[in-house]
Amino acid sequence: MRAASPDRARRRPARGWYVGAVLSAVVAVGMCLLGWRQADQADRIDAHPVRVEGTVTQLPGGSGSYSQVAYLADGRRLTAADLWLPEGAQLGDPVCLERAADDPGAVRVCGKTYPQPVGVGLAQTSVPTAALLCLLCLYRIRRFRRAHPAAEAEGRGFTVAFAAEGMPALTNGKRSRRRRKGGRRALR
Repeated sequence: MRAASPDRARRRPARGWYVGAVLSAVVAVGMCLLGWRQADQADRIDAHPVRVEGTVTQLPGGSGSYSQVAYLADGRRLTAADLWLPEGAQLGDPVCLERAADDPGAVRVCGKTYPQPVGVGLAQTSVPTAALLCLLCLYRIRRFRRAHPAAEAEGRGFTVAFAAEGMPALTNGKRSRRRRKGGRRALR
């Protein structure tokens, strides 16, 4: 394998710009979906709210755990994670919850707009940031392509080689021999 010459390396954009564009676009779309889900749940709760009493079963502690609230809906015991909890909430404290009449899983704390604080806040900050990063990467790639049109054409082409009649295509002009088990004597 040949190493790229310094000229050629300068004429080819870094793959990081392509990776950055793809990853930032994925983050922007993912965070839009997360924010959209939170807004959709809030709209369903606002349409037909049903008040239920919940109990705090887990408090957030550290970076990997969330708060958890258990509640009864349609005769089933359900849990909701990462809800807005009142200041000073303790394990076993009662919490007022609103849930959607048509979806018992869509639940939020009474008086709050969205079910989970992380979803909407994360979407509001990360989507514009990811979109700007994606646009920056695409701008850099486009700027490079306009500055070096020959470098782009150089990398696009490929060669197709056809074999002459009776010659295998991938053996550099030599006939290939099939090896049989047992060698030539096995044929007789």
